[in-house]
Amino acid sequence: MTDDASPIRLGWEEWLGLPDLGLPTLKAKVDTGARTSALHAFDIETFGSARAPKVRFAVHPLPGNDELSIPCSATIVDRREVTSSNGETEMRFVIATELDVGDGQSWPIEITLTDRGDMRSRMLLGRQALRDDCVVAPSERYLRPERSFDVYSAKKIKETQPNRTLRIAVLSREPNSYSTQRIVHEGENRGHVVEVIDTSRCYMAINALAPEIHYDGKRLPRYDAVIPRIGASITSYGTAILRQFETLGTYCVNGSAGITASRDKLHAHQVLARHRIGMPVTAFASSPKDTDNLIGLVGTAPLIVKLLESTQGKGVVMAETKKAAQSVIDAFRGLRANFLVQQFVKEAAGEDIRCFVVAGKVVAAMRRTAGGDDFRSNLHRGGTAEAVKITRQERTAAVRAAKAFGLNLAGVDLLRSNDGPKILEVNSSPGFEGIEKASKKNLAGTLYEQIEAQVKPQPMRKRSTRSAAKAQTG
Repeated sequence: MTDDASPIRLGWEEWLGLPDLGLPTLKAKVDTGARTSALHAFDIETFGSARAPKVRFAVHPLPGNDELSIPCSATIVDRREVTSSNGETEMRFVIATELDVGDGQSWPIEITLTDRGDMRSRMLLGRQALRDDCVVAPSERYLRPERSFDVYSAKKIKETQPNRTLRIAVLSREPNSYSTQRIVHEGENRGHVVEVIDTSRCYMAINALAPEIHYDGKRLPRYDAVIPRIGASITSYGTAILRQFETLGTYCVNGSAGITASRDKLHAHQVLARHRIGMPVTAFASSPKDTDNLIGLVGTAPLIVKLLESTQGKGVVMAETKKAAQSVIDAFRGLRANFLVQQFVKEAAGEDIRCFVVAGKVVAAMRRTAGGDDFRSNLHRGGTAEAVKITRQERTAAVRAAKAFGLNLAGVDLLRSNDGPKILEVNSSPGFEGIEKASKKNLAGTLYEQIEAQVKPQPMRKRSTRSAAKAQTG
């Protein structure tokens, strides 16, 4: 400290902040008798690689009030044996973070994590964290600028919360697929820890008190979010696993109910019809006696006959004539397969539009054109893709379709017809490769922006604000 510099005066109890952890206001006890600093933390859990281990934990920043919980994460710098004032010894994780003492004064400190739930102060500032220009007045309190717990209110909490490292699970049986790899790499580039979980290797403990999900003999840890990439062949079991994550309170990008409904084409078209969303005229029947009437409901040939569980254009047949339609329908019935009969939109001319919807917005769109004589425009069947500008009507239809299924991430396929857009399908696990290349947009990054916004801590309620104000003056 230089001769003309003013010392930083601290009382035995102070208003301090740890902004890098999303804790701009804390009441701290300043204790020069303690060597190590400590932060009240619970649900402490390590994650990440052994080379760069991280720790995640939660903090109740309001004294005597456990309604507000701030989730935090940080890189572990050490694990240290600490003896508390009552003589108990404990192994604690040590993290580095910025200490804010007000008036523009801040510096890095090391702080240990421990459960101080029974302590009046949520933080203990030990002598190792004090700079040479700090002077502690042991008989005084609150010498630093006064702060308010209102920073945790609905208006301000989003501004005070930094981007933290999230632990994210991708439910996928194809870890090497482009889309899965794209999600993993983008998440890691943003500083998150992303783990691919094989859906078929998960199993569940279903009970009222402590529901769990296990994987390869171990209970799965808590995740901040789950990105489901559940294949059509495992929809039933995959959505059951997803329901278990929902039961645990984990944020799921797409819910189990929306995935289940979108995968069953009959159910999906009924959902679209219920929400009065335009689609090709569609008919379904079970009895062989209804074949002619079924065709008559849709209109004249050519017609589309589509298996209920078809994906990537498989199980979709165009019947050029009524007789051909009857033959295809009889063949499908002979296989005891469930199918739809659908109007063929001739003016679409072998093209459809894939709209990529994230959080209720169309963030990219591409036009897919069928290859050769094929009427199916799926890229997996040799179709080509290019970026396309869609109309307001098409954008609205795509957003409404995704919303009808409650999907935060969806690929909505539509046809351009003479009487407006017709929704063909709502895909709950859309691929990233074709549309990112066509649109030249970072759509995986857009998905993570949505996830990061969703897992922010919930703001303090008004009753909590009042109780915090009482604690502030106590």
